[in-house]
Amino acid sequence: MAGSTSTKTVFEIFESMESPPTASPSSATAQAWLEQRSRSLGFFIDGKFVCPVERQRCDLTDSKGAAVCSTACAEDEDVSQCCSSALDGLTAMCSLTCDQRAKVLLRLASVLGQHGQCVSELCGLCGVSTSPSVLVRMLQFYSSWAQLRDTLIPGWAPIGVVAVISSDDCSLCSLMLKVFPALAMGNPVVVIPGQSCAPPTLLLAQLFTASGLPAGALNVLTGNAVTLGAKVAQNPSIQYVAYTGNKQDGVMLCKATAGMGVPVSVTPCVGATCPFIIFDSADIDSAVDEVMEAAFRKKREVNWVLYVQESVVDSVVARLKMRVAGKECVALRSEAERGLVDAAVQEAQQQGATLIQSCTPPSSGALYPPTVLCGAAAASSCVVSPSAGPLLPLITFRGNTEAVTLGNHSPHGQAASIWTEELTLALETANSLSVGSVWVNSHSVFDPCLPASGHKDSGTCTDGGQEGLYQFLRPSSCSSVIVHSTPASLDYAKFGESVASPIIPNESGSAPQFYLQFVGGKPCKAVSGRSVPVLTPGGESVLAYVPDGGRKDVRNAVEAAIKVQPGWMKKSPTARAQSLYALAKALEAKRRDIVVSLSSHAGLSVDEAENEVELSVNRLTVWAAYCDKVRGGSLPMPRSGSALSFPEALGVVGVVLPEKNPILSMVTLLGAAVATGNAVILVPNQENPLPVLAFIQVLQASDLPAGLVNVITGSRDQLTAALANHNVIKAIWYWGGAEGCQYLQYTCNSPLKTLRLCSDKNKPSQYWTRSLPVLLEDLWRSGVQWKSVWIPTA
Repeated sequence: MAGSTSTKTVFEIFESMESPPTASPSSATAQAWLEQRSRSLGFFIDGKFVCPVERQRCDLTDSKGAAVCSTACAEDEDVSQCCSSALDGLTAMCSLTCDQRAKVLLRLASVLGQHGQCVSELCGLCGVSTSPSVLVRMLQFYSSWAQLRDTLIPGWAPIGVVAVISSDDCSLCSLMLKVFPALAMGNPVVVIPGQSCAPPTLLLAQLFTASGLPAGALNVLTGNAVTLGAKVAQNPSIQYVAYTGNKQDGVMLCKATAGMGVPVSVTPCVGATCPFIIFDSADIDSAVDEVMEAAFRKKREVNWVLYVQESVVDSVVARLKMRVAGKECVALRSEAERGLVDAAVQEAQQQGATLIQSCTPPSSGALYPPTVLCGAAAASSCVVSPSAGPLLPLITFRGNTEAVTLGNHSPHGQAASIWTEELTLALETANSLSVGSVWVNSHSVFDPCLPASGHKDSGTCTDGGQEGLYQFLRPSSCSSVIVHSTPASLDYAKFGESVASPIIPNESGSAPQFYLQFVGGKPCKAVSGRSVPVLTPGGESVLAYVPDGGRKDVRNAVEAAIKVQPGWMKKSPTARAQSLYALAKALEAKRRDIVVSLSSHAGLSVDEAENEVELSVNRLTVWAAYCDKVRGGSLPMPRSGSALSFPEALGVVGVVLPEKNPILSMVTLLGAAVATGNAVILVPNQENPLPVLAFIQVLQASDLPAGLVNVITGSRDQLTAALANHNVIKAIWYWGGAEGCQYLQYTCNSPLKTLRLCSDKNKPSQYWTRSLPVLLEDLWRSGVQWKSVWIPTA
C-alpha cells in the first residue's frame, strides 16, 4: 500500500515545537501536532502513522466553522493491514507479564499528565467532551488491574483482538472506558472512533506507543463507524466488538454484523433520558443549582427529566426562574434540529405545559434559549424521546412510589440523580429504580471503579470496575478462537413461520403418549390446540406428541413470569438457595422417572442416564450455594463519600436449550438464571424435548413460585422469533443453529437484549459435565446486571 510513515516519537515532536509569542502553550502544542501531520490525518497501524494516498477524506471543522483537519476513510486494504498488525500485537501482548503491562499504563498516565493541556486543547478544537484528569485516573485504575489480573481473576484469559467502535457524538472518556480495560487485560485493540474523536484518539495512540506499548497492540482506523465496523468484524482475527455511542448507530452495527459469528456489545451512552428526582427533604437550592448545570451544559451525552415532589414544586419553580433568567441561547447543530425543538415545545404546550425561558426564542437560526417545561405530560415526546435542544421537562409526583414509577417510565436505564437528606429514602429509591448508576445528592459522578450496566434499553454489557473487565476475558478452559461465519441470506420477516408437520405413521404398535407444556405453574396444551410428533432417533415412527407452542404461548409465559419475578428477586439469597436445594431434592426423589426418560428418549444407557441425573442434582446444589456467596460491596472511591455496587437480576430470560445432555444442560442454565433472581422461559430441543418435559413433574414437586419457570415446546425457530420480538424479555440464551444466531443478532435491538449465543454442535458433551468454577461463574455473570450507588459526604 502506498503511504508515508513518521519515525519521530511523540516526545521528539513535542520537543521541536516552538510557541509563537501570541499563542498559549496548550494551543501551540495542539496546533503544532496538527501541523506536524499537515492537518491531514491518516491511520495509526503497527505503532506508526500511515497516510495512504487516494483515500476519500472527511473534513473536520470547529464550532465556528473553521477547518481543523481532515481524516482518511479506511478501505478493505487498510482493514486487512490493521487486523494483521493486531494479530502481531496479540503475540507481543501475550509475551508481556502483568507487571510489564501495568508499567506501560502507568507510564502513559505520567505522559498524559504532562501533555494534558495539548490533549484538552485538541479535544476542544474537535468539539469533543473530555477531561485529561479523568483519563489519567482511568489509566491508574486499570494499571492496577493489569498488575493483579492473574492474582485476583484466576482462570480467565484475554479474549483476543478487540474492536472498539464509537459514534460521532461520543466523548473521548466513554471511548477510552472500552479501550483501557481491554489493553489492561492483555488484548490488542483496533479503535474506530467517531470523526470528532479521531484526532485525540490518534494522539493518544502515539502517546501509548511512545510509552512502551508493543507495536500493533493499539491501532486506529478512521471512517464511517458502522460501515468500517462491519468490515473489521468480518476479519477472522477479531474476537469481540464493543460499541459505545448513540443507539441508532449501535443498532445499525448489530444488523450489519449479524451472522458473522463475532459477539457484539452495545453501550448507548448518548441520548438516554435520565430522571432527576427532588424530594421535599432535599436541599432545594443545591438541587436546583445542580439540575441547571446538568440539563443546560454545553456538551452533554444524556437528557434529564426533572421530577419534583408536589409539596416543594412552587419553591423549585421559583428558583428555576431565577437561575434561568439571563442565560444565553444555546447553539444547536443545525436549523433542522431547531425545528425538532420547536415541535417538542409546541406539543408540550398543547398538553398543558408552561414555559420558563431566559428570553424569547430567535425567529430563525440554530439557537434556542434554555427552557423548562413545567407540568409536562409523562407520555410527551419531550420526556420519552427528547430532542437534543436545551429543554428540561418538569413533572410532579406525590410520594416515593410514584416517583419510582415515573422514573422507570423511560425506555432507558442509564442513570438517575436522587436528592434527599433522608438516607433510607435515598437507598430505597435507588434500589427500586431500573438504572445502572444512581447518584445521591449529586449527578454525573464518574470513576472507573464504579461498575454499571445499561438496564432496559441502555446497553448489553457492564463497564467500569472489576465487573467491566470480564467482557474482555474468557474462561481459560474454553476455545481460544471464535470461528467466524458467513451471514446467510435470511428473510427476517418470515423467519420462524410455522410449517405443517408431516404425518408419520406409528409403527411401534403402541399408542404414542401426549405430553403437556408448563406455563404459570400448570401443565397445559398449546394455545393453538395443535400438537407435533416427536420421532424415534431413526425417524421411523412417532414416539410421542408434544404441544406446538407459538407466540401466544410465549406471551402467556411472559405474563406469568413478570408477575412472580419481582417478588422472587426481592427474596433473600438464603430463601432462594433453600428453594434450589428443595428442587435438587425433588429431582433426587424423581430420579427413577428421569433416568427412564433419558434412557428411552435420549438414547442413553442406564448407567449414562444415572450419571447425568447425579450430576444434575449436584449442579443444582452448586447453584443453591452460589445464591448468597457472590455479592457486591463498597468501592474505594478517591473522594469523600461511599460507593456501593451490587448485582441485580435481568428480569425474564428466554433459554433455547441444547440437544446434548438434555437434563444436565437444562438444570445448569436454569440454575444460573433462577439463582440470580430471574424468571425463565425454557424451550427444549425440538428433536428430543421429552426428558425436559419429564422434568416438569420435578418442578411441580418443588416450592418454586408458579410462573418462575415455564416450559414451551414446538418449533425452535418459531419460538425463537417469539422470544426475540417480546419487549419484556431482557436476555436470550440460545443453543441452536447459525441461522437462529444471525436472526437474534439482527432482531434483538429494539429494545436491546443481552444475548448469549452458541452453536450446539460446537460444544462437546464435556462442556456440561465439567464443573469448573470459572465456567459456572461465566454463566452466573450472564444472569446479572450491575448497579452502582454514589453517596457523597460533606
